Amino acid sequence: MSPVHPTAATGFANSADDYERARPSYAAAAVTFLGEALDLRPGRTVVDVAAGTGKLTRLLVPSGAEVIAVEPVDEMRAILRAQCPTVDVRAGTAEDLPVSEADAITVAQAFHWLDGPAALASFHRVLRPGGRLAVVYNERTSQPGWVADVYALIRGLRSEVPQREDGDWKAALWQSELFGPAERREFANPHTLSRELALARFRSLSYVGALPEDRQRAVLEEIAEILDTHPDTRGLSSVVIPQHTAVWVSTRR
Repeated sequence: MSPVHPTAATGFANSADDYERARPSYAAAAVTFLGEALDLRPGRTVVDVAAGTGKLTRLLVPSGAEVIAVEPVDEMRAILRAQCPTVDVRAGTAEDLPVSEADAITVAQAFHWLDGPAALASFHRVLRPGGRLAVVYNERTSQPGWVADVYALIRGLRSEVPQREDGDWKAALWQSELFGPAERREFANPHTLSRELALARFRSLSYVGALPEDRQRAVLEEIAEILDTHPDTRGLSSVVIPQHTAVWVSTRR
C-alpha cells in the first residue's frame, strides 16, 4: 500500500469519531446527479476511493450498483464497515487500488491528499473503457465572520498540509491525458450543527486532530471562545456554515 500523508494518517486516526458525527453529508441533488452521470445501477461497479467513514459510500448503495470502498486509515475504515455493512470495504490507497476493474470511481473530500498523476494512472488502470471519475467536495460558499475568525486562528497549524482550498489538486486532473475535460456542477448544501458539533467539526480537521493533546485542547478552547463571544454566534445553540457540494465528472480516455 502506498504511504499516506503523515498528518492525514495521525489526524484522521485520532479524530475518526468526530469526522463521522460532525462532518456534513452531501447534497441529495448532488447524489442524484452522480447516479445519473456515473450510470449507477444494478450490474455496475463503483469504487469509492479514500472513503473515510463512508459519508459518500452510504449514499451510493441505494443506486443498486456494487459498491467497493477503499480507505487506508484503520480507524476510519472501522467506522466505514459499521456504517456500510453491505459494502465491500478494502484497505488501500488511490495510487495502488486493490481493485481489478470498475465502471466508475468517486473521490469525496480527499483528492488533495493524493499523488494526482499516480492516482489517475491507477484509476485509468481500474476503469473500463468509457468509465467515469467523479471528484466531490463540500465547499464553503461564503465565510461568515465567525468562520473567518476560526480559520484565521487555525491557519498557522496547517504548515505544509495540502488542502482543498489551495487548488493544487486540480492541476493533475486538468492536465491528465488519461481523462477528458471535467464537467463541474454545484448543489446547495448548508451545514447546520450544534455548538458542540461545530467544535468536533474543527477537531476533525487533519492538522488539528494531529496536534498533541494539550495543544489541541488549547486550540479548541480558543475556538469555543470565538463561538461564545462573536456577535454572529453568541448565545446561539446552533450555527450554520454556508456551503455547497461541488462535483467534477471526467471520462476515461
